[in-house]
Amino acid sequence: MVERIATCRCEQLQAVCSGEPVRVSVCHCLDCQKRSGSAFAAQARFPAECVTVTGETTIWSVVGESGARADFRFCPCCGATVVYASTAMPGVIAVAVGAFADPGFPPPAFSGYEERRHPWAVIAGDTIEHFD
Repeated sequence: MVERIATCRCEQLQAVCSGEPVRVSVCHCLDCQKRSGSAFAAQARFPAECVTVTGETTIWSVVGESGARADFRFCPCCGATVVYASTAMPGVIAVAVGAFADPGFPPPAFSGYEERRHPWAVIAGDTIEHFD
């Protein structure tokens, strides 16, 4: 079984993920743009029992546009968000794809909130599901 490790910038917070993600997606919503500091956020979702988080975290909770609450766990030292969970997908942990620092990570299959997509940010591929 494949094991991947995601870390924050200072590496004191890590998420060890066993197996393949059940979903890899990008989100163009304004909240994800603010959270990631980029034009979109990329995340991989794993069953909660397949993710082990170690290190100190600070949790910030927010109710998003969908009405679901998300609990973001970030490093109190370097500020990087590594994992989050949402009431919209119980039993699933989302891990920031960039925290794996692996250009060979599986590509996204979903691209959401595309009505807020920056025109130059194109998520390409024949198998990607696009939705607003």
